[in-house]
Amino acid sequence: MNEKALIEGIIKKLVEEGALDSSRAPAAEASPVTLPPLDEVTVDNPHNMAALEAMRKTTPARILMGRCGARQKTHSLLHFQADHAAAVDAVFMDVSEDCLAENRLFGVQTVVRDKDEFLMKPELGKKLSEEGKKTILDTCEKGCNVQIIVVDGLSSTAIEANIADTLPAMVQGLKAEGLSVGTPFFVKYGRVGVMDEVGSLLGCDVVVELIGERPGLITAESMSSYMVYKAGKETVEADRTIVSNIHKGGTPPAEAGAHMATVVKQMLAHKASGVALSEAMKGKGL
Repeated sequence: MNEKALIEGIIKKLVEEGALDSSRAPAAEASPVTLPPLDEVTVDNPHNMAALEAMRKTTPARILMGRCGARQKTHSLLHFQADHAAAVDAVFMDVSEDCLAENRLFGVQTVVRDKDEFLMKPELGKKLSEEGKKTILDTCEKGCNVQIIVVDGLSSTAIEANIADTLPAMVQGLKAEGLSVGTPFFVKYGRVGVMDEVGSLLGCDVVVELIGERPGLITAESMSSYMVYKAGKETVEADRTIVSNIHKGGTPPAEAGAHMATVVKQMLAHKASGVALSEAMKGKGL
């Protein structure tokens, strides 16, 4: 849902219920609705504003928003409603065909039939459909050093917001190290564990999975990368190396892509990932 339309709809409802003076509500034909940013301190008559402002800069959490009696202020409520809607959209919307085309990703699907089943039965998101397996085998080269997959997970918004900068940076970094990179592709209705089946199918050294993470009220655009050396049926969660919080307010996408290329190089050098990689590097004082 468009954030501006959502906020205007909430304001209209507040006016109708008498909770907001109509003279203070923006007209429909006026400039777009603007609200105080969440990083401002909106506590009334603070004893030490400088201290509160310093505290506010330490976290993106919703603190020092002020209140009206026992309730939120209007701008706080509107921000909450808009951010909640963005989180819902991130889960229920699909990655667009335009996004896949722009990033040169062909698509396959898990055995999941629709979004409801995807949310209700997480295990199905780890299994590729038979058609998907055939497409991968027909399109991708086997035995590459690295196979990259992009998975919608729980935030299609995260994929659309970050993949255009992350993917090229990672591929460039991997190729600069002389590593062979398979054809990247997209998995619809996928969970983290789908990378294990991809590893088994293609026999690659490392699978890198870029996946949309569960959205929250701070951001609906957070993406993570899960990397596994020799991913397959025997892979357990401790085998996964993770780079998380990839978005404009966390680790910048291009920077994350370059970092992942470095991590993959370490995985190949140590022939390990996850806890085993950490232990191997610790043993060498890295």
